[in-house]
Amino acid sequence: MVEKADDQKGCTLLEKYDEEDAKANAQRRMLSLANEQEGRQRAFAEEMKTVQDKVLDMSKVKLEMENELKRLHDELESKKAEAAKLKQKFEIDATIPHREVKFTGPHLYEGVDNYRSIRGVFAISQTPTLLLTGGQAVIAFEDETVASQILKLAKCSVACEQTVLTVKPKRICLNPTVLFEIHLEVPKNELKVTDIPAVTSEERTKTSLELSFCRASTGGGEVERVEYDATDGSAVITFLHTGVAENLVQRGKYNVNLNKQVAVKVEPIYKYKLLQFQTFCGTSKRTVLIDDIEDDEDVEDLLDYLEIHFQKPSNYGGEIECIKYIPGQKAQQAFFQLNSTAPQK
Repeated sequence: MVEKADDQKGCTLLEKYDEEDAKANAQRRMLSLANEQEGRQRAFAEEMKTVQDKVLDMSKVKLEMENELKRLHDELESKKAEAAKLKQKFEIDATIPHREVKFTGPHLYEGVDNYRSIRGVFAISQTPTLLLTGGQAVIAFEDETVASQILKLAKCSVACEQTVLTVKPKRICLNPTVLFEIHLEVPKNELKVTDIPAVTSEERTKTSLELSFCRASTGGGEVERVEYDATDGSAVITFLHTGVAENLVQRGKYNVNLNKQVAVKVEPIYKYKLLQFQTFCGTSKRTVLIDDIEDDEDVEDLLDYLEIHFQKPSNYGGEIECIKYIPGQKAQQAFFQLNSTAPQK
């Protein structure tokens, strides 16, 4: 029993030593893991700080970009307003009135080619204008000297029934106007064909157009050449003689054989160019702009007070040809004749 107990004791001691070794290994492993965890925490903290610094930098960049975007947006709006103002000054946007044209007879030119087209020259001139806003008046004097005397005054005191108005005379600078010519030519032996479907090859379509438009039975005539554009499905047909294109244009439609009967659109050709384009601006010598008028009086009464004041020679005034006053919150366009500085309306 003693021997057996000694053997069991030895086994227990061996197991104890093994467990102590395992415990020591586990402690070393735990210490290593703890050190590794601490290192990773430090690395994570450093990486988090780096990310936070980047986020802060990106926030600063975002704020700078937002400010720059706002500045550019404000600049764009300012440019748009300036462009709209310049467009209003320089853009030609006018409705040409309808005029009856009386044909008196053809004008004979030397050479046969001049009979192959209709030519026209249209001279267009823009009426000088001035935008009048609320609290402004425009006065046209009969004598230029009177207007020049009024313009020398820094301000004028206009006596009303119960008050005195202090107004400022200003020189009128008319908006830029334009003068140009449009030279128009309509060939009598050419027509434009559109709505041509791309059902065959380009060369075959060109040949089919030539064959279709040379048929006298359908109103065509001898074709001199065909210019076909496959990108937009259009063509220009040039006939050898005049008269054929004019008759076909009046129809508006023409049947062409492109493997099947297709109705294409025919229309005249307009060749035009802009010549003699001139821009000019000027000032009115007999007209004066009166600004900073307060709307304390009735419109008709105020107009009478202004007219009486600027007609008196003691106020450096003179005979008035016309006067127009614009009350507050309103605006009107004043038109000036090219040969006269008095406003038309």
